[in-house]
Amino acid sequence: MKEIRVLSESERTWAMFCHLSAYAGFIVPFGGILGPMICWLSRRDESTWINENGKAALNFQLSVLLYTILLIPLCFIIIGIPLMAALWILKVVCIAVASVKASRGEEYRYPLSIPFIQ
Repeated sequence: MKEIRVLSESERTWAMFCHLSAYAGFIVPFGGILGPMICWLSRRDESTWINENGKAALNFQLSVLLYTILLIPLCFIIIGIPLMAALWILKVVCIAVASVKASRGEEYRYPLSIPFIQ
């Protein structure tokens, strides 16, 4: 059985915002990194739950950025295009799942995430 933490509404909401703010990257350049970073830095001292979720969201966004940069040369030989599409679909789905899990107080581990920030 999965562990569900007893958290305040504010903690769960801010943890959810840390994940959802990554969608800003579809509107603003580097918003996918800036959104989670701003949420995390502004609230990380209030709760370990917000701190954990903020770091996870930021690490995943940095990982996706790295993978995107690494896939750009492969786009010239066509194989990079479907890989890039798969990466961005994975990004959208994982952000949604992480947001729902954070709002419920459940832990979520992003796949393919490199722990840049410990």
